Amino acid sequence: MTDKNSRPNIVFIITDQQRLDTIAALGYPHMETPNLDRLVNEGTVFENMYVTAPSCSPSRASLFSGLYPHTNGVYRNDEPWNYCWVQELADAGYRCVNVGKMHTMPIEGAFGFHERHVVENKDRDHPNLPFYLDNWDKAIKARGEHKPSRVSYRQRPDYKECLGAFVWELDEDLHPDVFVPQMACWWLERYPGNEPFFLQIGIPGPHPPYDPTQRYLDKYIGKDLPMPIRDYDLESHPAPLKKLRENHMNDDHDGICHLKDPTPEQMHRQRAHYYANVTLIDDQVGELIDALEARGVLDDTVIIFTTDHGDCLNDHGLSQKWNMYEQSVHVPAIVWAPGRVAAGKKVADLVSHFDFGPTILDLAGAHKPKWMEAISLSGYLDGTEQTRRERIFAEHTDDPILEGTRYMTMVREGDLKLVHFVDHAEGQLFDLGKDPQEKVNLWSDPKYVEIKQKLLGELLNWRALSSRHTQGFVSRS
Repeated sequence: MTDKNSRPNIVFIITDQQRLDTIAALGYPHMETPNLDRLVNEGTVFENMYVTAPSCSPSRASLFSGLYPHTNGVYRNDEPWNYCWVQELADAGYRCVNVGKMHTMPIEGAFGFHERHVVENKDRDHPNLPFYLDNWDKAIKARGEHKPSRVSYRQRPDYKECLGAFVWELDEDLHPDVFVPQMACWWLERYPGNEPFFLQIGIPGPHPPYDPTQRYLDKYIGKDLPMPIRDYDLESHPAPLKKLRENHMNDDHDGICHLKDPTPEQMHRQRAHYYANVTLIDDQVGELIDALEARGVLDDTVIIFTTDHGDCLNDHGLSQKWNMYEQSVHVPAIVWAPGRVAAGKKVADLVSHFDFGPTILDLAGAHKPKWMEAISLSGYLDGTEQTRRERIFAEHTDDPILEGTRYMTMVREGDLKLVHFVDHAEGQLFDLGKDPQEKVNLWSDPKYVEIKQKLLGELLNWRALSSRHTQGFVSRS
């Protein structure tokens, strides 16, 4: 029987680049995700969770600091982290373990963990990326194999037509989205301690290359799937997003040769591979649940499942992320803990991704720094009073792929979402209640002048109040 007053184990599963429309129980019947469906049906779902930055390290550094990127200073990949709340858990007596991807810098820095078993991006074969051999590289080398990457995929005659979608041809246990969860299962089997643990599991997929094994691809390749949102004038994009599309087409980021006008068959194939990769991950979530049960701790464990950002998959003519469209910034978020957390509850309020930080500290009874900008979600989980956000914010800057603007910020309030580019007169304004697919940009609509000015003012207030609130963190740094 779960003791609500005891300190639970916490398993924090973070995938990489997983869209909202990838879990059947969230209303997407094209998916096969029985294990994630279980977490949804027996747990609490945050239906409107938004990341604070639409790329890997800025999102994760924000999540693990409880601070926005402009406060913690991590605006892009490979910038150094200077605080991580995992240390608060360690100080509170938790055994803190990372298996898989966190995208920290330094890559193997402790950041409060007692153990780190690091696996990084699927594809790091790029001259601009720092050289590093992770646990997955070593396992593949020990097996006498060569890890697939854009270098090997470029040898395929159809490489430029595949949109980054390939079949994993090595043994399935070497697939990164199997290797990482299985290493976590191994840790759960072997670790001899009995103190509460915080186990962060960073699954590298479904980040590209989109590379399921054939048996998972077979579940989707012949299925009707949602097709990309492209049925409007893509040339109506603001200049920074036009530049972003151009960048996608000029560089095969993560093994994707993005095409200006892919065929319906190419786009369906890309999505089939992507969704199949998620079902592969779903099976591994089931294996993790079984491992917790075998250890005898499932009833005393909180499982949190989310991702770091989404993937456009050709929605709006874009590849991957680096933009503020819903497919990029609106992410799945589930908390499961029968007896501790309401079952079958769906929270419609706006919440921010980094709010998971103070929430986890509350669950553990650990110290929560006052200068955190994140807000604990504990009240949603236990039915007590909850501070609600009126609006959420995201930002992105200094990324060499988003080269068309020096700074992009987003605010959403109610159904209204505004995107501002610091160096352009044009921006984006959407009414998601009337236009959930974000096809109609209201930025220049005279009927929305007052709304636009109000939301621009909210961006100004956010930055000013953020600076004041985080003074304690800045003094500490």
